[in-house]
Amino acid sequence: MILSPSLYNAGVCHLEQTLSDIEKAGAQYLHVDILDNTFVPSLSFGPKIVKDLKKMTDLVLDVHMMVDTPENCVADFCQAGADIVTVHYEATSHLGYTIQEIKKHHAKVGVAINPATPVCVIEPVLQDVDQVLVMTINPGRSGQKLILSTLDKIRELVQIRNAKNLHFDIQVDGNITPDNVEKVLDAGANVIVSGGGIFNEHPICENIQKFFEVEK
Repeated sequence: MILSPSLYNAGVCHLEQTLSDIEKAGAQYLHVDILDNTFVPSLSFGPKIVKDLKKMTDLVLDVHMMVDTPENCVADFCQAGADIVTVHYEATSHLGYTIQEIKKHHAKVGVAINPATPVCVIEPVLQDVDQVLVMTINPGRSGQKLILSTLDKIRELVQIRNAKNLHFDIQVDGNITPDNVEKVLDAGANVIVSGGGIFNEHPICENIQKFFEVEK
């Protein structure tokens, strides 16, 4: 399991200490949500935060772009230091071009699908991506529970990957906690994004350890 704590839930106060805690606890990625207040009803970071983070941590910067027309700005995030750039199928009419743009800047490529989007629409590009992100809640809206039907999409992706001998990771994002992470792991996901499951009233290291205990 690769754990990708979500910076959006952590906030930026005491950021260096937060990053240090994440690294010490054994998480490998840092999930950086980019929200444009159009594709989703929230607004967050720009390329500068990625550039600053690159100087502060050795964590893999896992940039999730919940923005319309991501083809217009993926280059900026790649140049800022993003290691993985994930774009939504629903947000662009030019998915193939957007994938090419990310690759051109030597970042890994992810494609995301919302809970109502079927796997079949991204099947033509699966050979070109490093990661598929299955949203387990509707993006940009807090307070939702994990949508259990999304587990079937994880299983479908595993079947396609095996049948076609592909090698993409399967990431999940959306109210993943130590209490339900076993369900997505059993379905076949291997990259776990968590915000509230890691950044809450309990110590970060303790929360991360709970995730890894489930995997044992």
